[in-house]
Amino acid sequence: MNETKEYKAEKAAQTNEQSASAGSEFSKKNKKLFFSGVLILTVSNIMIKLFGLLLKVPLTNMIGEEGMGYFNLAYSIYKWFYMISTAGLPVAVSIMISEARVRNNRREAKRIYNVTLLIFVIVGLFGTCAMFFGSGLFAKLENTPNARFCIMAIAPTLFLICISSAIRGYFQGFQNMFPTAVSQIIEAVGKLTLGILFAYYALEIANGGEGYPIHIVAAYAITGLVVGVLFGMVFLIISRICYRPIFNDSVPECTVQKGKRAIAKTLILTAIPVTLSSSVLSLTDMIDSAIVIRRLMSIGLINKEAVSLYGNYTSLAVPMFNMPPALIYPISYSIVPLLSGQLASNGKEHAHKIVTSALKIALVIALPCAFGLSVLSAPILSLLFDSEKVATGAPLLSILAFAVTFIGIITISTAVLQAYKFEKKPILSMLAGGVVKLISSYILVGSPSVGIYGTPISTVLCYFTIASFNLYFMMRYTKNIPNFADVFIRPLLASVACAGSALGAYKLISGFLGGKLSCLLAILCAMVVYLALLLLLRAVKKDDVMLLPKGDKIYALLHRCRLM
Repeated sequence: MNETKEYKAEKAAQTNEQSASAGSEFSKKNKKLFFSGVLILTVSNIMIKLFGLLLKVPLTNMIGEEGMGYFNLAYSIYKWFYMISTAGLPVAVSIMISEARVRNNRREAKRIYNVTLLIFVIVGLFGTCAMFFGSGLFAKLENTPNARFCIMAIAPTLFLICISSAIRGYFQGFQNMFPTAVSQIIEAVGKLTLGILFAYYALEIANGGEGYPIHIVAAYAITGLVVGVLFGMVFLIISRICYRPIFNDSVPECTVQKGKRAIAKTLILTAIPVTLSSSVLSLTDMIDSAIVIRRLMSIGLINKEAVSLYGNYTSLAVPMFNMPPALIYPISYSIVPLLSGQLASNGKEHAHKIVTSALKIALVIALPCAFGLSVLSAPILSLLFDSEKVATGAPLLSILAFAVTFIGIITISTAVLQAYKFEKKPILSMLAGGVVKLISSYILVGSPSVGIYGTPISTVLCYFTIASFNLYFMMRYTKNIPNFADVFIRPLLASVACAGSALGAYKLISGFLGGKLSCLLAILCAMVVYLALLLLLRAVKKDDVMLLPKGDKIYALLHRCRLM
């Protein structure tokens, strides 16, 4: 009897030791996968945003601010449908597959993907039909009837992107970000080339060389974008067929299997809160675009002028504002499956370190971008657009830029709350932010002394509200309380100095050099100042550097140079 007890105890100890060893190995492996994923997605996101910006420049020149107004009004409606259809499920599938991978459950991972794909097909078809056949109603609600053709043109994108999102969520669960990154680049290149070609045809060649009306040309441009999305989806399908996920063969496969109904239930219950939190803000943007047009008309502008002014804001200020978050989003994409895996394997302490580092990295990126975009808004926009458009767009960007900081906080905190299974909390944050935005936008844009400037101001207030609520929820429910001096204050001080050096350098150099060259040199000067101050203020520490790809070599170099 005693021998049996001793034997059981010995076996239990061996099992625990093996489990700990496997957990340690899993942690190291996942850390590498996380930061390689972040690096891959960061590069791809920068390229995507650049391609998107490169599309907007010639397209704005071709169809004007009025045409871009129709284009962006349709896109705001599509974005809401996109968020409803795709926001929650990729996150849910990545969490579930990551957990199945930790348990070494191959069959369940495959079943999760199959169920997700079926759900996405149904949702995509329904959303596409709703957009296409409801295009007239949506255009009427936006007080811009001609936008109907653009809404109809963009509708098929929803079905295509649903299929893509299902496959991307699957790869994300295995922390394989390469197919996602490549497909997004293919998609972006396709949008850039085909969008311009389709617009050129509709403007210069169609109708016997006379071209179509501007709202039809905008619809043709959107059709080119749809084909670009199709190319990206085809690549993902091929990648999924060829991909063979790696499991830990040294650990027996989990015998506990979930049925398809149980998987579907879990997917939907996980996805709904994420979807609601994401779609709230998109719905707010859609309503806000209608409010802006109407309120501008209430202070004396005709519909065409209001659409053009809104088109300037959404074609110049917004695309440039969206560039910095491209560096932050990859962190959130990768952090959800990583944290889910860590929490599933009881790695709570390591998870806390990941959260702190991710939040710090996000703010180290967001803060200098926010201040830099604000003080150099006109020179930066002048790199791409003509002076007449810049004169209107630059002051708008200067205000909007400050929202970049809050987006950095929102992106990471939302991902953390999702990974810790507090998916419902961001819904409250988004609702509060949405209410603030709609009320402030209605009041400010309708004021003759403020006008269109009320749009970026209300956006900043909106993101500030969401970030505040998210931080509170994260600290209260996940017990991840960041060191504010380390995470916020030091990067803030370095960022203020960075912006000051950028503005000073530009004013000094622009006196004897061209504006575009002066702008680039000022940005370079500011980057050097910022990096130096980060090291001097100890804003970046050994633990943060060690988490980066090749972190040990980077730290060794900084240590030899006595910079750390």
